[in-house]
Amino acid sequence: MNLVSQIESILFVASQPLKPRDMARALGVKEGEIKEVLAELESRYNHPGSGIHLLTDGESFRLGTNPENAEAINSFVKEEAVGELTKAQLETLTVVAYRGPVTRPELEQVRGVNCALIIRNLLIRGLINEVEAENKILPVYTLSFEALRHLGIRSVAELPDYDSLHAHEYLEQTLVKNQEADTE
Repeated sequence: MNLVSQIESILFVASQPLKPRDMARALGVKEGEIKEVLAELESRYNHPGSGIHLLTDGESFRLGTNPENAEAINSFVKEEAVGELTKAQLETLTVVAYRGPVTRPELEQVRGVNCALIIRNLLIRGLINEVEAENKILPVYTLSFEALRHLGIRSVAELPDYDSLHAHEYLEQTLVKNQEADTE
């Protein structure tokens, strides 16, 4: 596989900055190879005509937006953060509530669609939390206290049919089947 493409994809799905050593470990390559690819991605993206930039604090990297577009982005985000939740947002929130803690790939396996923007919107609205998971590159998502407050419950265990839906046989089989397919 193309290492540039793999790193670009990892940076796209990661919701937190990643260190080159973590990407190297995940991909089974040397850290120097990762740094070379990051330099290539930086030259590809970090110019005024690109809406996407490779951001770094010197140790960690992530894909982000061109800082020159901050005003347009803020205007868009404010518009998106008000009003009713969409059907897709409600579905994603339900999966997080009943299956949480859950990673983005697990959400996408259950829903069958890319959830990046939906997760971002739910985070902006304060309805889900992003938590760093031990021994994982990707964070997990849980229902926030704000969401619990809106629902009028003290914990997700108070949701209707929580016990049966949290460990539903179909979801377990789907996630296990997809994990097995990913490791082949």
